[in-house]
Amino acid sequence: MEQTKKEKNEFWEWTKALLIAFGLAFFIRYFLFTPIVVDGESMMPTLENGNRMIVNKIGYEVGEPDRYDIVVFHAPEQKDYIKRIIGLPGDHVAYEDDQLYINGKPQPEPYLETYKSKINEGTLTEDFTLEERTEMSVIPDGYVFVMGDNRRYSKDSRLIGVISMEEIIGSTSLIFWPPNEMGLVK
Repeated sequence: MEQTKKEKNEFWEWTKALLIAFGLAFFIRYFLFTPIVVDGESMMPTLENGNRMIVNKIGYEVGEPDRYDIVVFHAPEQKDYIKRIIGLPGDHVAYEDDQLYINGKPQPEPYLETYKSKINEGTLTEDFTLEERTEMSVIPDGYVFVMGDNRRYSKDSRLIGVISMEEIIGSTSLIFWPPNEMGLVK
């Protein structure tokens, strides 16, 4: 009789431990951090197809995004995209001769320098203005303008328009797979 009671107690303790573990895992995955696999080459050379990253959901629940953050968002095609924030609410975005201009002022993009140096013909980013791509003079409140680092082969705000901040899942900067590429990206 005592053996049965001990077995039931042990079973209950294991059940509680597993329920707590699954509950914590659920909470962390859906409210704090989640893994994502980079699908495609639109963020090359910064991110490679197949990189596995951690998406931080915390900052985008309460705060404003920062320019150049790499974010994951729900795209119109019922798919999650990973891109870099270029323009913030109130900004006017333009490109001329491979130079980013925000509100008429040239902006550095150090993450593209290596890629630009390897181009033999033309520019990495074709000339455009926000008006030409979105028919807006500035990015409206609650929206951002995003672009992939592989500017020639990226489906981003130049094609799909500005992105609602409500669609942003979170930011990412930590690659955890493959091991030889593990670390923070800028």
